[in-house]
Amino acid sequence: MIDLRTILLSFAFILLLPGHAEAGIFNRKNKVAEPGRDSNVAKYAVINGDTVPTFEIMEVNVYGRRTYSNKRQQKQYDKLTRNVIKMYPISQEIKSILIETYLMLQAMPDEKDREKHIKDVEDGVWEQYYPVMRKCTLAQGKLLIKLIDRECNQTSYELIDAFAGHFKARFYQAFAALFGATLKKEYEPDFNDEDQIIEEIIWMIDNGTI
Repeated sequence: MIDLRTILLSFAFILLLPGHAEAGIFNRKNKVAEPGRDSNVAKYAVINGDTVPTFEIMEVNVYGRRTYSNKRQQKQYDKLTRNVIKMYPISQEIKSILIETYLMLQAMPDEKDREKHIKDVEDGVWEQYYPVMRKCTLAQGKLLIKLIDRECNQTSYELIDAFAGHFKARFYQAFAALFGATLKKEYEPDFNDEDQIIEEIIWMIDNGTI
């Protein structure tokens, strides 16, 4: 398990390499807004000769802790909940580090300064996250791969391929496969039942109900 954790940490370092904006991070799943789509023009209806503005009310989903009559299912759900609570903040932190590092690199015209900054960030990430990752289970490592895709809109494999090239992407993928993991794993709450449950748990975390 120590090797898989090292792979995940190495992947986090690769995220910090320059050029990620050009590589398309945060763009794969984002939709381009249509002209006028976000304007505040109200629709209207004519009722008994009067023009009445009408508005579409967005559907809001409210989630709570799931309960199962099957003890095994309940145990699996509670375990998944604990794992999401632990790994979700890490995926958010990785995204924040990625954005902050890129902005800093853009402000550094000197290549030597850029390389030094990347090295400093790598050292900081290793010092901060290695003790955390040492305590992670294989299930939590797989979950983190999913959550990184959720936060960055790119699979781990796509990110490594964009930053470090096909060889390293294939190497890390093959290595992860030894532990039953895949860096190509996508987060698909619309199609995957477990991902839908993860999304519900994240909603509860974001809204302070769990």
